[in-house]
Amino acid sequence: MINRRSWKLATVLLTFCSFSTAPLCAGDNAEEKDAEWIQLFNGKNLDGWTVKIRGHEAGDNFGDTFRVEDGLLTVSYDQYKQPFNARFGHIFYDKPFSNYVIRVEYRFIGDQMPGGPGWAFRNSGIMLHGQDPATMSKGQDFPDSIEVQLLGGNGTNPRTTANVCTPGTHIVMGDKLVKRHCNNSKSKTYHGDRWVTVEIEVRGNEVIRHIMDGEVVLEYQKPQKDDGTQLAGGTISLQSESHPVQFRKVEVRELKD
Repeated sequence: MINRRSWKLATVLLTFCSFSTAPLCAGDNAEEKDAEWIQLFNGKNLDGWTVKIRGHEAGDNFGDTFRVEDGLLTVSYDQYKQPFNARFGHIFYDKPFSNYVIRVEYRFIGDQMPGGPGWAFRNSGIMLHGQDPATMSKGQDFPDSIEVQLLGGNGTNPRTTANVCTPGTHIVMGDKLVKRHCNNSKSKTYHGDRWVTVEIEVRGNEVIRHIMDGEVVLEYQKPQKDDGTQLAGGTISLQSESHPVQFRKVEVRELKD
């Protein structure tokens, strides 16, 4: 028999989860917790990934921009013979995903390449629900996608990371369609060349949550293309935007639909 105290506690928890956006109440059941992490980056080579750089065809890794150094997926521009010239790039994992948690460990290193835009200083990103690189035009800057924007601090000023940007897309926040290109999270600033871990919980077309240090720092719903087409899945890619960056872990845990 359930006593009155237990019944009241259950009622409080049910009410909390009805209104909460915390990951604890978002379907974090035992089966999902026990699901295996899939390592998208094997630490040895770029098998399973396709590069697409602006001005080049899909599959052309211009200047060996994306490479593996000391077991790290590294974005470098040391073989570029001229200024950056807006050669934004992405490396796409070959399998699309829909419902999952992705965990990425990254750090910014070195100096930004000459000619890179000011906003691209210590700037990279994880593109979710993206288009197939084979469908991108040769001169296309960014895939239609939802970008989890990764930013590093300059050592002095505050600068959030795990923001959201929307190339070719829109999102819904607070029941309102948001067309502003970038929206900041409430994360702290991560200065220097330290390793930073970001997790993103992706529930198809329902909700996407950005998580830093175990805290949800940004949440939004109903990712969609500019024309209103709802996005429930797609490619995952990592950016090259003129500042060297390294990734030592890129892993996915699939969730139930």
